[in-house]
Amino acid sequence: MAKLVSQVYGEALFSLAEETGRLEQFSEELEAVAAILDENPQYSALLAHPQLDEAEKLEVFDKVFEGKICSELTGFFHILLEKGRFRDFKAIREYFTDRRLEHDKIGVAHVTSAVELSKEQKKKIADRLLETTDYVSMQMHYETDPALIGGLKIQIGDRVVDSSIQNKLNDMKNRLMKVQL
Repeated sequence: MAKLVSQVYGEALFSLAEETGRLEQFSEELEAVAAILDENPQYSALLAHPQLDEAEKLEVFDKVFEGKICSELTGFFHILLEKGRFRDFKAIREYFTDRRLEHDKIGVAHVTSAVELSKEQKKKIADRLLETTDYVSMQMHYETDPALIGGLKIQIGDRVVDSSIQNKLNDMKNRLMKVQL
């Protein structure tokens, strides 16, 4: 359900930003709001509190953000508060950010290797991903997992390419388990 909520609200926000030609501004202001909320978790809890009535929540929100974010975003947050969806802000922002990256043709790749990769290896991986995808740039995230034994595991969105030795051993094990004697 939360994914559906974040998708509906995130898509509406993205469409508004795109229609007004202010994707960059919306992104920056959403990140600024998120930073304030992250630094002040008690403020988020207050805005999401079920016993605080809608008018009080709107007043509290406006005292902090009025004039600091555009009127469209203020209106958007008012809708979230009125509909009791403020708790979904983080997921909505993530959806908006992912949608913006897709719009700008920026891919996000998570690369896992058994050992730390050198700068040259990282560059080769990034260059190869740019060659084989429609993205114009990539945000690369690297991590190590010795359990892979060797090879790489690359994830972009919901697509995963797993060329690790661990995965190959698991495939071999599954095929051997299916052999009938």
